Amino acid sequence: MPMSRRALAAAAVALVLPLSACGSGGDDGPAADASGKVEGDITFQTWNLRANFKPYFEGLIAGFEKKYPGTKVKWIDQPAEGYPDKLSVDAGGGTLPDVVNVSPDLVAPLARAGLALDLDKAAGTYKPDYLPGAWASHQIPGLNGTYAFPWYLNTGPLFYNKALFRKAGLDPDQPPRTYDDLFSDALKMAKDSDGKVATLANVPTIEDFGRYGVPLMNRQGTAFAFNDAKGVELLTRYKQLYDAKALDPQALTATPESTGKKFLTGAVAMNPGSALDLGNFKKNAPSLYRDIGITDQITSTGHVNMYVMGVMVNSRTKHTPAAVAFAHFVTDARNQMSFAKKVAIFPSTAGSLDDPYFTKEDGTDETRVRVAAAKSLKNAVNYTPVLFSDQMKTALRNEVAKALQGRQSPKTALDNAVKAADRLLQQG
Repeated sequence: MPMSRRALAAAAVALVLPLSACGSGGDDGPAADASGKVEGDITFQTWNLRANFKPYFEGLIAGFEKKYPGTKVKWIDQPAEGYPDKLSVDAGGGTLPDVVNVSPDLVAPLARAGLALDLDKAAGTYKPDYLPGAWASHQIPGLNGTYAFPWYLNTGPLFYNKALFRKAGLDPDQPPRTYDDLFSDALKMAKDSDGKVATLANVPTIEDFGRYGVPLMNRQGTAFAFNDAKGVELLTRYKQLYDAKALDPQALTATPESTGKKFLTGAVAMNPGSALDLGNFKKNAPSLYRDIGITDQITSTGHVNMYVMGVMVNSRTKHTPAAVAFAHFVTDARNQMSFAKKVAIFPSTAGSLDDPYFTKEDGTDETRVRVAAAKSLKNAVNYTPVLFSDQMKTALRNEVAKALQGRQSPKTALDNAVKAADRLLQQG
């Protein structure tokens, strides 16, 4: 679901150019008033959800139309492939639906073009209904306002191999929670195993810099800033892990599949995952399954990373009260809880994560992971800057690899990554 969809983020950059002629950010136009009678025909566009959830959305729409007689909702579902391009074409042609399923990176160019309704102005009374971090996830650097209702969330805990921790003389019931703990434990494990057991199998990503407490952009949203002293410190510490083989030597080319196999075979002590992985361990690595630990993502800020989807209102809609009411209806606590029980996602509404569904164990693997993830989401944030494209992620990864290999200093690597990201930002 949301995790895999983020791979489409790169194409969002292409939205900016065709949208730039459509308006200026923050101008919601004459239709911005959400007060008034909820009535009229509106269109609602989702992102590759019809195949698996058609009955849910048909019931959702029927419930809204019953609650508000005089409304009619036409549901459109677009395939995953080419979704950003479709938004761009519709925005440029004036055919953008009234209510649109977006992610933060997709809403950014729409907001800058003045096509996303500012909900702080038009629907600010709904803000307390949502988790603060979720509401903030659709705010755009350089613009005042919030440009989509937060919808469903996702995150993932870390799995760790208790046997490997025990063998290294570490407390298996006290896994690392901060980066300081992580680096200390990782170096000890590598030393005790003569470099045969790495703690991590992934190089640092933009989310790691965020979780470490590095400022990622300037306040104006006009330039990236993760090459500051704290950013250099993080990459320097990863270089120390790499040299000590506490970071897997193949991390530079790792994929989720390859790191999963490393964890399965005991070559790596910690790895992110999901309930599906627990089933895999149970079948293919029963000894690991019996000694598996589940903990939060590593963070030095106290806030884990979340992935979030949103529901945006077109600022040019002819039926603003109906569009805002429907967007809120889709994302209210009752409907989000109903959706969360159909698919492995989490509601963004305040208080929903206190429901027994997210807090009580029942002995199943699925519930173990759900409870662990839900607990961490209450104060999670979306660390990935809404303006950080896949091209920028590739540039960062390439520069990080050079630093870990000793081909350039951590400072030079991050300076180069920031220059590349800034250049791509200006091109957008």
